[in-house]
Amino acid sequence: MVYRAPVESYSGKIREITIGTGSKAIKIGGENILPFHLFDEGSLPNPPKFALEVCDMKPEGWAQWVLEPYKDVLSDPVKWAKKCVEYGADAICFQLVSTDPIGKNASPEEAAKSTKHLAEAIDVPLIVYGSGDDKKDAQVLPKVAEVCAGKNLLIGPAQKENYEEVGKAALAHGHALIAQSPLDINLMKELNIKLCKFFPAEKIVIDPLSSGLGYGMEYSFTLMERAKQTGVIFKDAMTQMPIIANLGGECWKTKEAKENKNQGILWEGMTAVSLILAGANLLVLRHPETLKLIRELIKR
Repeated sequence: MVYRAPVESYSGKIREITIGTGSKAIKIGGENILPFHLFDEGSLPNPPKFALEVCDMKPEGWAQWVLEPYKDVLSDPVKWAKKCVEYGADAICFQLVSTDPIGKNASPEEAAKSTKHLAEAIDVPLIVYGSGDDKKDAQVLPKVAEVCAGKNLLIGPAQKENYEEVGKAALAHGHALIAQSPLDINLMKELNIKLCKFFPAEKIVIDPLSSGLGYGMEYSFTLMERAKQTGVIFKDAMTQMPIIANLGGECWKTKEAKENKNQGILWEGMTAVSLILAGANLLVLRHPETLKLIRELIKR
C-alpha cells in the first residue's frame, strides 16, 4: 500500500501587495496555503522577499561584525544602499534614526530630503521606518510621503496613536502602509479595522513586532503564525495582509551576536528562518552574509 499524505485546501487568501515601481518592484503575499505547505492544494506565488537596512546617519552601538561590510559607506546612505543592492537585497529599508527626539532629533524636512534623495538614486523598492516615536513620526512620515509621491514606498510604522496622520498621508501620495501593533492579535485587528475605514486593505502590511532568537522570539512566532492561520484557514479579512519582520536590529543587539561574527550571523539567520516558517512575507536583515545564507537555504 502506498502512503498518501493528507492534502488540505483553504478558502482564505493573503492579499498581494506591490511595493516600488518599474521592473524592480516586488510583490509580497498572495498565498492561499500556510508557509511552505507546498504539498497542500494552493500556491505560494511570491516567496519571501528580503531587505537590508540602511540608516540616515552613521549608526551607533552596532556590532563591529555588521559594520565591516559597509565600513566605507556608513556616512553616505546612497552608497550604502547601492552596496546593499550589490549584496542582493530585494529592497532597502531606510531607518530614519536621526529623527529620534532623544537623539539627533532631525526635522521632518531633513528626513524627507534624505529619503527623496535615496529614493531617486536606487531602482529597488524602498521601505521607510520612522524612529518609532509616535508623535515625531506623525510629523516626519507625512512629509516623507509627500516628497516621494508616486514612488510607492512602504511607509511606517502607523500605530494606534498616529495611524490617521500617517495613513492619510500615505494614501494621498500613493504609498503602502506598515501597521504596527505590540505582539497582540486583538490589537492588530483593532488597528487594521480602524485603518480600513479610510485606507485600502490591499495596501497594508502588518508589523506585529519581531524579537531576536532567545529574546522572546517565540512570542513573535506565535503571533505571526496565528495571524496567518486566521487569514488563510478562517478567512479573517483583518489578518489577510502580508507580514513584515523587521528583525535585524533585534538580533544584533543581543550579547550573543555581538560576541562572535559567525554566531551573530547564525543568530540572525535562525530568527529569520523561524519567522519565515511562521508566515513572514518580507524580512529586514542587517548582515549581507545572513541574506546569502537564507537565500541558499530557501533555494534548497
